[in-house]
Amino acid sequence: MITSYEKNLALLIREKAIELGFDLCGIASAGILKEHEPVINNWCSSGMNGEMNYLCQNIDKRIDPGLLFPGAKSVIVTGLNYYTDRKQGGKGIPVISRYAYGVNYHDVVITKLNAILDYIQSISPDAKGKSFVDSAPLLEKAWAREAGLGWPGRHSVLINKQIGSFFFLGIIILNIDLDYDEPFNEDHCGACRLCIESCPTGAINENRTIDARRCIAYLTIESKAPVNAELVTEFEGRVFGCDRCQEVCPWNKNAKPHKNPEFELSSELKLMTAEDWRNLTADQFSRLFKKSAIGRRKYKNFMQNVTNVTK
Repeated sequence: MITSYEKNLALLIREKAIELGFDLCGIASAGILKEHEPVINNWCSSGMNGEMNYLCQNIDKRIDPGLLFPGAKSVIVTGLNYYTDRKQGGKGIPVISRYAYGVNYHDVVITKLNAILDYIQSISPDAKGKSFVDSAPLLEKAWAREAGLGWPGRHSVLINKQIGSFFFLGIIILNIDLDYDEPFNEDHCGACRLCIESCPTGAINENRTIDARRCIAYLTIESKAPVNAELVTEFEGRVFGCDRCQEVCPWNKNAKPHKNPEFELSSELKLMTAEDWRNLTADQFSRLFKKSAIGRRKYKNFMQNVTNVTK
């Protein structure tokens, strides 16, 4: 039975998350997500993980947060909007995904999560926890659904009815019980298949998973192997990530621009011409993307992406 203390603390946590700039915050009871194990195993055995072998390791930890954080009782899940209608140049300009416009989101989100954790411990000194932003074998989207934030669309990205799908997820695992949100068990995609039909390379599977070997985001960010020339012709100028499946989603039709200056596209990037991109030096790359998610891609590999789409 939930106590008034647990209920009040959960309310304070949600309020603190909003105060820190998060758009969403839900809380789930830590348990084992056993139903996801066969999906992961089938996806991995089909080779759809591409070169991302780490996604097929520690599956026991992926489904059980208690193995990541012993004593886990609660999973706090936050969502931070990064949508913007501001775009880069125009025809012939290499395209980067909105999520990489500004400062690396990992740094922004983890700072906010740790502030929540510090706040919790100031109220409940015995509370222990850990913050995660793509930094451990966690099923972030599955936990977001458990925490009531939304449902996985056909493109596999989590969708929230209020803000759409352009948001970053962050997680805090705690060793204390709290008042929990109801899992989001509805599916509001209906018969819509726009994301599947609009994917330039046909990477979206029918079971709401992605074949990374055909996914533009994977091929321009994670893959180290040369890209099949036939697939490159479908990239539509993209050199880091891809937003196509989210752009066509009806749930993003009324998406509101974020309020985080850290995620803004710089004026310098916005004004870069195709020639500027083609002639980008290693020093310029380092300066422009030192604090960006793009910095994780080596200069040589990034410039190969640029060459692929600006030939």
